[in-house]
Amino acid sequence: MTDYFEIHGRDGAARLGELRLSDPLTTPALVDDSVDDAGSLWTGEREVPKGYREILTVLPHRSFPAGTDERVQETFAVDYPDVDYPSAAVVTAETAADYGADAYILSDAQGFVGHASAFREEIIAAREALPADTALYLSGVATPRNAATLVYAGVDLLDAKRARVRGHQGFYLTSEGEYFLEDLDELPCSCPACQGKRLDVDPEKADSNAARAAAFDREDCADHNEYALESELATVRRRIRDGRLRDYVEGQARHDQWLTAAFREFDQQYGYVEERTPVVRDAELAAATEDTLRRVEIQRFAERVTGRYRNRFENPLVLVPCSATKPYSESQSHAQFHDAIQYRGHQVSMTSPIGVVPMELELTYPAQHYDSVVTGRWSEDEKAFVADVLRRYLERNEYPRVIAHVPDGGYRDIVERVERDVELDFEYTVADHPTATESIANLMSTLDGELKYGKRKRQHNTIKALADYQFGPDAGDALFADVDLQTTSRYPKLQVRDGDGEGDDGGPGEQLATMVPQYGVLSFTLAGARVWAESDAPTKRVEIDEFVPHGSVLAPGVVDADEDIRVGDEVVVEGPKAFAVGRAQMFGSEMVGSTRGEAVQVRHVEEL
Repeated sequence: MTDYFEIHGRDGAARLGELRLSDPLTTPALVDDSVDDAGSLWTGEREVPKGYREILTVLPHRSFPAGTDERVQETFAVDYPDVDYPSAAVVTAETAADYGADAYILSDAQGFVGHASAFREEIIAAREALPADTALYLSGVATPRNAATLVYAGVDLLDAKRARVRGHQGFYLTSEGEYFLEDLDELPCSCPACQGKRLDVDPEKADSNAARAAAFDREDCADHNEYALESELATVRRRIRDGRLRDYVEGQARHDQWLTAAFREFDQQYGYVEERTPVVRDAELAAATEDTLRRVEIQRFAERVTGRYRNRFENPLVLVPCSATKPYSESQSHAQFHDAIQYRGHQVSMTSPIGVVPMELELTYPAQHYDSVVTGRWSEDEKAFVADVLRRYLERNEYPRVIAHVPDGGYRDIVERVERDVELDFEYTVADHPTATESIANLMSTLDGELKYGKRKRQHNTIKALADYQFGPDAGDALFADVDLQTTSRYPKLQVRDGDGEGDDGGPGEQLATMVPQYGVLSFTLAGARVWAESDAPTKRVEIDEFVPHGSVLAPGVVDADEDIRVGDEVVVEGPKAFAVGRAQMFGSEMVGSTRGEAVQVRHVEEL
């Protein structure tokens, strides 16, 4: 394999990459495989004669597709023995494999694009069979309307063929749809093809198709369509950089029924999308539609809260509504709840689309990063989802009693559904509104007689809860079983230290980890990574070759990596010459299968 394509960023299955041609392209991008334009495009600065178009699709590298005229092959071999060029293998989902190419063209794209389930099957089959660091190219299918969904699914390269053909057929394309050119009264665009042109240049002939055609002909329309497609891909690249492509696709796909069906099909392929979706990021998650409930980030959070998190307080559970302010503890309503509870109950927030959020995890992505549409009305899907999460949470965690400080309507309906299914007594404390004086008084009196838990316990339970969520069930206890756990600094910038290592002066012990406020996760020091690697907690390991990494571990240096590593995960890096800790920049199987790119961003390293 050559070095013509390299991935630099990811947002789920969508990637930002660089296709190194004579004029490098940042993908996802348009490429043009016509002879005049792509001859030099695909071969660096070397010009390919018009008679050799066949070399633009080679299978495998530096060989020719079946059926290529033998005279072409022989002449090219004689005239251009040293030509090096990026290769593109033509495959189907069934024949996809590692042929040593830089890009792979799905030959039957026009047969499955437009059919949601077939599209999902073909893309996933191809993407999982092809090397991770190669580009996937769909030719003759892209429009401004479908480009975002194609990229979201995992496509890297497109072309303007379909858009230009539609333009020559008289169809004016936009990111929302297409229009007959003859039906347009004005051009809703200011691209170079449209700028300065008016369809009704002659007011007396405003209804004349001939006048319109004279002002903006079909060649102009084809040019506009290509500009519109390029503009859409620029928007998509920006969204990938921001980690917000899914937010965009949820809205963009609404313009075509098959696109809506397509991204819902991918939601049902949880393994494919989850493997490629980062576990932490700073980007806001916009919860604007019910499809948000099926997002990997939402499902993953609910799965970890109900399958990994364990409550370590002996106090009653206090269920409260969420707030628009994130994190919740900084909102006025939650400040009132806190003043009433006074550490006598374990506060857990209920919210759509997250489910339930224990107070220890209020900073953990995406609990402090989402923003939802607030109408006061809950859909049945929202109620069913949150009720299911709350039910599973209560089945896993033990509480002496449950206090539901929630208003009538959606919240109360959800709690009452769950109450019928669990063997717990629920007490309701809201008289009118959760922050009404009577309601707050009810909450305070209901907790009378309960013992307060102290700051030390609150902070220790937070650290252990983050470890459970981040690494696996009971990881908090396993990590710190042999450690005299200390927490220093102020929440939310807690530092985790080993009290057994404190000096004679009684000062703080050796630092093991830090709580990272913007993500709500733990970040290890080298000493903490040693504790992690030697503990019974699930450890995510990256095995490297005989070198000492400085700043990054690149993919060629990775010997092996755990398959459950995700982008953003804390990982231990081990090799014959080094022990390190850092954050994953690829998912596990991608680290092993890639020949280029940053696999781990190293934070601390020790030479052995």
